[in-house]
Amino acid sequence: MIYRQHQQPGCGGCLLLVILLSLLFGGMPLLMEVFGMLLFVGLGLLLSIIAGFWAFSYFVRRQISRYEGSQTESHNLFVFLLVNILVQVAAADGEVSRAELTAIQNFFRARLGYSQSQILWVRELCKEAQQHPAPLDALLTQFRDNFAYEPRLILLDLLYQVLFTQPVVTEEQKRLARHIADFLRIAPHDQQSIRGRYFAQFHQQAASEDRYFEILGLTPGASWDEIRKAYRALSMQYHPDKVNHLGEEFKRVAEEKMKELNVAYQHLKERFG
Repeated sequence: MIYRQHQQPGCGGCLLLVILLSLLFGGMPLLMEVFGMLLFVGLGLLLSIIAGFWAFSYFVRRQISRYEGSQTESHNLFVFLLVNILVQVAAADGEVSRAELTAIQNFFRARLGYSQSQILWVRELCKEAQQHPAPLDALLTQFRDNFAYEPRLILLDLLYQVLFTQPVVTEEQKRLARHIADFLRIAPHDQQSIRGRYFAQFHQQAASEDRYFEILGLTPGASWDEIRKAYRALSMQYHPDKVNHLGEEFKRVAEEKMKELNVAYQHLKERFG
């Protein structure tokens, strides 16, 4: 037998008691007056709930509109396409779960430092992406037509970041990530640089030396000349000035990527030195 805590009694008989007392002491007129008062209170409560919901919706729309107006068109388009692409990847298994939506929103909050008003915007974008889904290739075509190579690298980097915040990354999601990279015409060594970074972290190999080669888009055992060339190329691609027009949060992503490249390069430089 399982112990269950006793619940407090409800007030289902209260209304019946009110009716009986009204009939006893005032007859039908008093009963009608009581019902009128209850109806008035109920209607007032309903109107208050509707008004509160409208006020909250207005507040959210105002916050979103104000934030969008404070950002550049490039920034807004970048985030719009990023969210839509992330939702399409999340829907690879046939549906977008609440956990996947939470992971996307938490990514913007924790990784990009979004405030509550910015998260409201992202949440609205996620909802619109679900209600009016666009074909993935159409989204990628729009992205490729509007952004240069460096923002495409940032997009792929962010995509892998979101994927690997989940406990399980499906093969279909990995396939889609590779498809996105190929569609955006990202070079194979750049794909390896981004993909290797997160696969190593996911499999808890962050301390192995092979990871430093992968960060530079190289296979373990590459020569010192190959290391130098890869570092110079990636340093130019991830220079923060290349993505300055996307907004401060994406500039920080590029800066962090540069720090990671520098750590990998210095480690390998000391080894070959």
